[in-house]
Amino acid sequence: MPVVVVANPKGGVGKSTVATNIAGYYASRGQQVMLGDADRQQSSRLWLHLRPPSARPIASWDVSEDHIARPPRGTTHVVLDTPAGMHGKLFQEALKIADKVVVPLSPSIFDIYATRVFLDELARHGKANRMQVGIIGTRVDTRTIAADHLHEFVDGLGLPVLGYLRPTQNYVHLAARGLTLWDVSPGKVERDLEQWKEICRWLDA
Repeated sequence: MPVVVVANPKGGVGKSTVATNIAGYYASRGQQVMLGDADRQQSSRLWLHLRPPSARPIASWDVSEDHIARPPRGTTHVVLDTPAGMHGKLFQEALKIADKVVVPLSPSIFDIYATRVFLDELARHGKANRMQVGIIGTRVDTRTIAADHLHEFVDGLGLPVLGYLRPTQNYVHLAARGLTLWDVSPGKVERDLEQWKEICRWLDA
């Protein structure tokens, strides 16, 4: 049962957007998916409440700030959305069960430096050699200097950059209805699905 932890100590980098869309991707493949939310804001849990009954089911995973319950039998894939500033017991428990860690990163110099410290922490963790870590650039406008800085930063990390997601209102509008890119007609989100292709290959590997 693959467990994907979506984590970054910086708030506002798109963790919940990435986590819900990963869960939506797995659900679109017919998997029995659970989505956990350890963030106090509970954005992913709210999103689950907004999800319509007609959409492919995604179950809620019982997670608190200091305890991660074992997913029930029958679950095939688990996604965990984590809070900003994740540390201590929650950090250790999340990494203990993680098979893959996805790190969303927006093109802000503050986010970049905060994420560098976090990535160094991941590299020193005792499980570093047994989990895969990948980076997803979020809200990346390729025409900006900020995007150039982000590219320079990730190029020197030695970690896979799974993809860059453009700043689009598609994610905002879909989230408001409890939906993901895989819950609507592909023609409406064609550019975004294209950006997720390599991410999905990595998730399935």
